[in-house]
Amino acid sequence: MPLKLVVDAVEARLADRWTKCPVVGINLTGNTPKDGSPFVQVSYPVANGEQLTVGAPGQNVYRETGAFRILINWKRGKPIGPGLEWADELAALFRGKEFGGIQTFAPGSPVIDDRNDEGNYFALSFAVPYQADILG
Repeated sequence: MPLKLVVDAVEARLADRWTKCPVVGINLTGNTPKDGSPFVQVSYPVANGEQLTVGAPGQNVYRETGAFRILINWKRGKPIGPGLEWADELAALFRGKEFGGIQTFAPGSPVIDDRNDEGNYFALSFAVPYQADILG
């Protein structure tokens, strides 16, 4: 389970900087577009916490490390080049950035294999590793 700080920062960055298609955050799944147009989803499959400092109640530093996943749902049967360009652009939004109290590192690249076909969509996904510190 990611820190609220992480979810807020990632989803705010997407809302502010990504306008090419709708973005669906956690617990906002709803129906896919009836016209089969592309959309992006974000999820948070990995989050691990550790205590970095000891002995200062309320002021100890705790660090969460994890990865969030960006999934581009591209219309199946259409040329994939523009979808890969979107993946590059989305990765650049998060590559080596600090924002909203989190730090991100090098995103992976989308995997393309037999698992990409998802109903009406060709799914391109990649993970972005991050870390976030909080006091407690």
